[in-house]
Amino acid sequence: MFLALLELKAARGRFLLMGSVVVLVAALVGIVAGFTTGLGDDTVSALRRLPATHIAFAAGSDSDQFARGLIDDRTASGWSREERTEATPLGISLTRGTTNRGTEVDLAAFGVEPGAFTDPGADAGTPLDEARPSGIVVSRQLVTEGVRIGDTLTIDRLGITLDVVGTTGRSSYGHVPVAYVTTDTWRGIRFTAPGTTTLPADLPAQYSAMALRLPDGTDADAPALAEADRRHGTATVPLEKAFEAAPGYDGERLTMTSIQTFLFLIAPLVVGAFFAVWTVQRTPELALLRALGASRRRLLGHTLAQAAVVVAAGTAVGAALASAVGLLVGEQVPFSLPATTLTTTMASVALVGLAGSALTLRRVTTVDPMTMLGAAR
Repeated sequence: MFLALLELKAARGRFLLMGSVVVLVAALVGIVAGFTTGLGDDTVSALRRLPATHIAFAAGSDSDQFARGLIDDRTASGWSREERTEATPLGISLTRGTTNRGTEVDLAAFGVEPGAFTDPGADAGTPLDEARPSGIVVSRQLVTEGVRIGDTLTIDRLGITLDVVGTTGRSSYGHVPVAYVTTDTWRGIRFTAPGTTTLPADLPAQYSAMALRLPDGTDADAPALAEADRRHGTATVPLEKAFEAAPGYDGERLTMTSIQTFLFLIAPLVVGAFFAVWTVQRTPELALLRALGASRRRLLGHTLAQAAVVVAAGTAVGAALASAVGLLVGEQVPFSLPATTLTTTMASVALVGLAGSALTLRRVTTVDPMTMLGAAR
């Protein structure tokens, strides 16, 4: 270990250059991980916030089910009567509105039953109330964009006016801030044609899906659940699986994961190439150590110690750099890098970096001590 550290000091320029490459790779992987998590949260954070275990969609809708599938009132009533199951209708629609102060906002209207387990309540103001069907509870992003309690929000082209009665935590769907309304109001947003006036009683009694809260450990493939789906004409999936129904969720995750995968493939090649060149350059020194009686195990430990110091130090600095980027961008872009994600990502970078350095170990163990004893002559 002493010789390894001494060599690091003697050739600090080369090792600093290699360490800088590891820093950049680690930072880039960390930043990509932050954007992957952030984009995922910005797409489905409102769904993650639902205290549901499963989502029941209309049978036959294979993609974008929240937008394309519709659950009728008969199905909703049937699920509500299921034993050991809490069920409540859920409506989701993307729309746009303008406040009475001229603030224009995009929003995802989540239709929920007031008082149901899907109702988020209100952090400030008052929650949704059946007695006040025109009320709307907005998420923190809409507050940031200028929507305030007491504002009147008019849904564009529909003329539906809503009173902002409360605010709740950060929630978004499809990169659009979420606002919570009653299911009756949601049906008006979903089914009213622009330029027309439709009475609530004339609107279809339909919803995007059913939010279910089943006993812990219930499998989506459980016979009882499959039988309930058959009776009600639905397709039930776990909540995490329902994220795929959000617009763009699968495509974004595939893109960002592919970038991360390629970075993990690049890291060992870069580190391995550096240590391969470094091993070739120091072959005479390794041969001298062998001639003086150093064992192959000691040479392996010597090489791995150098790789571990360079990779660990570079990864640590890269992690700090990725965290700094997260603090710099703040909430301006969808970036989220929790400590657990950062730790896991950096550990993976360190492991693949060490794996790259291991590619040079064969040359270290096969160095010929006769090189320093005149074998070349």
